[in-house]
Order: sequence, then structure tokens, then C-alpha cells
Amino acid sequence: MTTFKALQVTETPDGQFPRQIIQRHIDDLPAGEVLIKVVHAALNYKDALSATGNKGITRTYPHTPGVDAAGVVITSQDENITVGESVIVTGYDLGMNTSGAFAEYIRVPAEWVVKLPNSLTLKQSMIYGTAGFTAAWSIYRLQQSGLRPEDGEVLVTGATGGVGCLGVALLAKLGYRVVAGTGKPEATEFLYSIGAQEVLGREALQDTSKRALLKGRWAGVLDTVGGNILETAIRSCQYGGHVSCCGLVASNELHLPIYPFILRGVSLLGVDSAARPMDMRLKLWDLMANDWRVNSNVLQEILIDATLEELNEVYIDKILQGKVRGHVVVTL
Repeated sequence: MTTFKALQVTETPDGQFPRQIIQRHIDDLPAGEVLIKVVHAALNYKDALSATGNKGITRTYPHTPGVDAAGVVITSQDENITVGESVIVTGYDLGMNTSGAFAEYIRVPAEWVVKLPNSLTLKQSMIYGTAGFTAAWSIYRLQQSGLRPEDGEVLVTGATGGVGCLGVALLAKLGYRVVAGTGKPEATEFLYSIGAQEVLGREALQDTSKRALLKGRWAGVLDTVGGNILETAIRSCQYGGHVSCCGLVASNELHLPIYPFILRGVSLLGVDSAARPMDMRLKLWDLMANDWRVNSNVLQEILIDATLEELNEVYIDKILQGKVRGHVVVTL
């Protein structure tokens, strides 16, 4: 029976969630039509929550987290997926309640599998990962709502996180004037290097005056944090502004009057990524690989290389502490 290396999180009787790297058996993987040898995985905030026992993400332990995988097909029961093909799996239930990508093998349903675009390497696909996919879906929604580069400045909040920095890079690639918001002043040069044209500190993005409307500045906002920063951004939008919302690291609550919506016509667009239908999933991956493709040097700026051991010992805790700048990619 083939064994492989995997990060496993267990639950103790006293409510602790220790994690360790173990050897697992392929026969213990869940049912699915496609067995994939994982070459690279990516770390997301959701993975770190799963790895520390958040029952809103993962109900049952022991468990292997990891919602993003890129690798090679080993066996396939689906005629459209060929052994030896390079593929991507992001979202759905991978790494949540299905054994995830922080392991050398995964087995998944065929309908979760995306063939790697020809113009991307497996590693580049994980520099994007769910973070890039979420940023791309946010931008797609903003564009469908009517946002154009000539309309004015676009604010990206939480700009050093995975979604945030890839949002900055993608928007800059598409010709938008990007203002990056961050609580990490030491990351200013990094944000300029990936496409930001101005960087604002967290204090400049939070208003406590409770005024219904603030001076209109933003034509668009890609928000990754929620809370007062999102409230302030909405109240600071120009007439007809567009705001996408995909995160809650600051807060999962929103408190503001409806005036930005009924007096300035601001649009608030909800963004999820795990359950996107396959047609939209393929469209967004094609855009990221081709028309929206970020310069390889910028992707390298965003990349943080890690082993499975470093992921376990360093980066899971660091991302929960808000200390990761860029996107962690694990090489299996």
C-alpha cells in the first residue's frame, strides 16, 4: 500500500488541535474519480483556520487542510481527464471537510478538476490559487458593474494579503490607478513594486465620525477585510462607485446608513469563490493565464516559497497573526 507525507490536524479530548506531519495511506483518501500527485499547494487564511480547529470550516478531525492544489493526474475514471495531465483544484470542499492539499496526494471528484492553462506553470497557478481567483472574480464583478480605468482610483484593502496583493497586481495590469491600503508600513515598497501607485496606512482608511457620507474619492473598492474599513470605503465612494466585498478579517459585521446607496448609487457586490460554477471558473483561469496575466517578475515578488515543514512550523501561525506579506506556496 502506497504511503505519502501529509499534514494532519487532530482534536484532543480537552479541545486542543495539535498538528504534525505523518505518513498516510492512499487507500485512506476519500472516494473520487481522480487521484492527483500534488506538486504545489497554497496557503489561505481559511486553511489556517482549519488547521487550528475552526469548526465553521472543518467539522471533523483528524483532517488535512489545504484548499488549493496543483499537480499531475495519477489515475482517472473520467474520460475527459487523462493520466499525466497537469491540473488545478481550488475551492469546492477540498481542504474543508475533504482531505486537502497539504499532502503529497489528493483524490477528488472529476467535476472539481481544472486543466492547467498552457501558459502557466503549476507553481504560477498556485501563486494565484484561490487568492488570485477571488481577486479576479472581484475585479470581474466590478467590471460587470461598470467600473472602468478612466473612472478614477480603485482602493484595495488588506493589500499585503493573498487576495489583496494579487488584486493590486491584476488591477494594475488592467490599467487601473490602484491605491493600496495596509496596516504594514514596512510593506510600502513591496506594494509599489507590484503595481500600487499610492499606499495608505490603516488609520487613513478608518473613519469614526459616523457621518453618513464622506468626501467621494473611490471609483471602485476591492475590500478584503470588512468592518469599519469597508464601511468607510463605501461612504467614501464617488457617485456611482462600485465596491466588492470578499473578506472579514477585521469584522464580519457592517454598520452604516443606506445613504451611499440611495444618494450616490454605490453598488456593493458580494464575492465568493469556493462554489463558482465551472464555466466561470474556466473563464477566470483563462483570463489570469492570458489577457490578465501578471508579469512573471511581479508574481515572483508575491511568492513566498515554503516546504510542508515550514508551513506547519511558521506560516500557519503567521497568517493568523497578519504577518504574511504575499502568498505562500508550498512545494510538496
